[in-house]
Amino acid sequence: MEEKNKIPTLYLCATPIGNLEDMTYRAVRMLGEAELIAAEDTRHTRQLLTHFDIHTKLTSYHEHNKLTKGPELIAYMQEGHDLICVSDAGLPGICDPGSHLAGLAIEAGFKVTPLPGANAGLSALICSGLDTTRFTFIGFLPKTAKKQQEILTSVQKYPETLIFYEAPHHLKATLKALYGVLGDRQVALGRELTKKFEEFQRGSLTEIMAHYEENDPRGEYVIVVAGFDGEVAAEENELPADPKACCEHFMAQGLDKKAAMREAAKALGISRRDVYQAMLED
Repeated sequence: MEEKNKIPTLYLCATPIGNLEDMTYRAVRMLGEAELIAAEDTRHTRQLLTHFDIHTKLTSYHEHNKLTKGPELIAYMQEGHDLICVSDAGLPGICDPGSHLAGLAIEAGFKVTPLPGANAGLSALICSGLDTTRFTFIGFLPKTAKKQQEILTSVQKYPETLIFYEAPHHLKATLKALYGVLGDRQVALGRELTKKFEEFQRGSLTEIMAHYEENDPRGEYVIVVAGFDGEVAAEENELPADPKACCEHFMAQGLDKKAAMREAAKALGISRRDVYQAMLED
């Protein structure tokens, strides 16, 4: 390891987001000199270590065991050992439990330091063509439509560029939810970043949504969305008076049909039965 301190150190080490050459010289050296590496997926990390001929011992540390494994790792550090934490890709602590371990280490009085490197969100941002002076990282949206709408509504008028992560099988629904709450903004989608089939798509949300009506999403995505420009058309603030159109408005925001009918009834001051009847009559 690097120069030893009396206080044990937790190193948060970036790993490749695609291309194995995303690794820094320093990270490769440190991983090789470490006594123990806490990895989100030991099988995935072992492939990385094998590529660089590193034989350091691995232990599993992930979202599902962090509450029990975290204290064990802190106890290990209390014996005077340094520790390296890695995620499957990118910087630990971004959309993974590395932040939890960092908090425990800080609370225990240990040093926490980065081994910087690749990050998917920032990599997509700088290639997006959108404003990079101010940005807000959201990451993955919650799974339920209600929670998604809450998050998106909370950032709807942020002037900063917004950064989201998404898996291919959820991409279409997420684009629809973004459109429903944020409107037809300019976006940039980065997929398979630093890999052989890396691709960026730039345009309006409606253009990107139309593209994926004809093409299946493939690979992991970063979605970069332009911030709020201060202009909201008057009609965007008004819900349709027609029950069916109002219901479809809420469905466009990501709500399922039942929830959309409930919200439409509430917004229009009518019964859910009336909304249901309007949907049947179409």
